[in-house]
Amino acid sequence: MSLLLKGGTVVTHEETYQADILCEDGVISQIGSNISTPADTKVLDVTGKLIMPGGIDPHTHMQLPFMGTVAKDDFASGTIAALAGGTTSIIDFVIPNPQQPLLEAYQQWREWSAKSYANYSFHVAITWWDDSVSQDMETLVKDHGVNSFKHFMAYKNAIMATDDILVASFSKCLELGAVPTVHAENGELVYHLQHKMIAEGITGPEGHPLSRPPLVEGEAANRAINIAGTLGAPIYLVHVSTAEAVDAIRYAKDHSQIVFGEVLAGHLTVDDSVYQNPDWETAAAHVMSPPFRPKYHQDALWKGLQAGTLQTTATDHCAFCSEQKAMGKDNFTQIPNGTAGVEERMMVLWEHGVNSGRISANEFVALTSTNTAKIFNIYPRKGCIRVGADADLVVWNPEASKTLSAATHQSNIEHSIFEGMTIHGLPETTICNGKLAWHQGELLAQSGEGKYIERPPYAGYYDTLQKRQELNTPKAVSR
Repeated sequence: MSLLLKGGTVVTHEETYQADILCEDGVISQIGSNISTPADTKVLDVTGKLIMPGGIDPHTHMQLPFMGTVAKDDFASGTIAALAGGTTSIIDFVIPNPQQPLLEAYQQWREWSAKSYANYSFHVAITWWDDSVSQDMETLVKDHGVNSFKHFMAYKNAIMATDDILVASFSKCLELGAVPTVHAENGELVYHLQHKMIAEGITGPEGHPLSRPPLVEGEAANRAINIAGTLGAPIYLVHVSTAEAVDAIRYAKDHSQIVFGEVLAGHLTVDDSVYQNPDWETAAAHVMSPPFRPKYHQDALWKGLQAGTLQTTATDHCAFCSEQKAMGKDNFTQIPNGTAGVEERMMVLWEHGVNSGRISANEFVALTSTNTAKIFNIYPRKGCIRVGADADLVVWNPEASKTLSAATHQSNIEHSIFEGMTIHGLPETTICNGKLAWHQGELLAQSGEGKYIERPPYAGYYDTLQKRQELNTPKAVSR
């Protein structure tokens, strides 16, 4: 069945205009007025509403095995939450155990994600290194549409990537036309400070930010950027939360280095006072890494978005319930790190970005969809509204309002870091692959309708392969 959106205002990262949009066979087939439609076309009157590209969240962790437990939102509940919030695609993370083959872990995540309601893709983490990892990276890029690899500079004695791994992996990414992404926290310092806090008797959630101060992130961001810059590789820093990291990115960009920065909706709006809450469960619910920061860092993050120093917004959605958080009741280092937010991201950015005058509606589209599509090489298939693009859209009602609460969100956990926040402007209808997926509070999509998104490598990869082949091919000898 075809779908016609009639009477709305189209908002892209570049322009705003009045038009109707016809979706056929999963793509946008016509944009204009007085569109002729097939007989079975469903017509949706969106007069007074905005039509924008569906959100793309570049950083989620659905069904993640982590710290002795598994995140409560799997690829079903997590992508339902995404659709409810206007997000039509997520980029999740395959995280192999140390010594586990990357391809084995990738296949496991593909099995888990088969029940997705929204579209999905994967970054793959580099948690160890030998020649087999290098070969698996090449196979993932060539055969499975992966063009980004994640590096945790934190979590010592678990999945932390040391400097030698960063050098080897960044070099391989450059060869393959892939983007290295980095969780920038100095794992050695975090490990040291965690033990220091515990030795001093600080065992509650308040110890979490004390063990991960802003300079820990700033140092790691600088180091990762300098390693990438020395090798000539691009780099993407996930969940930037500090003024120090923003400064590091700005300095590198000012010196012509290719650096991208991502910020979470939570870090833009929630501060570190949450860890002082006398209710242990509430404080622990906010334990994530990097932690929420003193309020002055929020100003630096917003200015980073406005200046183009930071290009994308995400959530790091990794939902753990109160029972799971209680694993660290007597030791904050054992509290599973993670919060939810894939449903709320776009609403929070609209309220605190557009409604506050910090960003325009067009910049909102860039920060929630288009920039991610461009950085990870799926634009203009995703992240835009044009004929031939995938029909992943959100119909936004700028006049509607609601108060965010765990009592009404789709996530499987009983708390929300945005509890009590009132939003003016809401996603009313989410269209995924040309079909109504979420409409006026009702889920219409089916499990498994989400599609895997292959992301091609950047220019240069196939040239490299061709040159390698030429070098290894014996030349005829003239007589």
